[in-house]
Amino acid sequence: MSAIARADAAEPATVATKQSSSTVPTAGAAEPAESSSHHVGAVVYFSSASENTARFVEHCRLNELGIASYRIPLRPGDEPLAVHEPYVLIVPTYGGGVVSKAVPPQVKRFLNDPDNRAWIRGVIASGNTNFGEAYAAAGRIVSAKCKVPLLFTFELMGTPEDVRKTREGLARFFAADGAATADQAPVAPVA
Repeated sequence: MSAIARADAAEPATVATKQSSSTVPTAGAAEPAESSSHHVGAVVYFSSASENTARFVEHCRLNELGIASYRIPLRPGDEPLAVHEPYVLIVPTYGGGVVSKAVPPQVKRFLNDPDNRAWIRGVIASGNTNFGEAYAAAGRIVSAKCKVPLLFTFELMGTPEDVRKTREGLARFFAADGAATADQAPVAPVA
């Protein structure tokens, strides 16, 4: 995982829902894993009803590293997540080997909000190696569209080694001021 310059650390990081002006998540919004309002970075992730990505993030124990985690809502009727701090996205690959269907619709919806897209600094993707070229394609697509690095890929639910690499890589990424400045170039919507 590579590091890039971090946004002004003096500015407090916030997460809110689109229908609320509060900086505290409400029902339907992702709950931070870190109870403190100060943390070194954030991970935003999407997990389907299978919970594979959620279990992977849980096994990473990011809160122990001071990294907050926020979940993109599963159901379209859930209140959307709004992120106002630099983050790394962890995304599963969908589509059963069809690259055009690789990015989950919930992730597209989240990233198509310009405010959310402005804060992405990197992406980590899961996939299934049985799908050949489509393995972890969601990560490559988001990386290209949002002009951020693809930091790591892992298969399905990940192995203990994948968890270790992700923990260590994210710790290095954020410790090295891994979140790019807020004035980075605008990024394209994810189609």
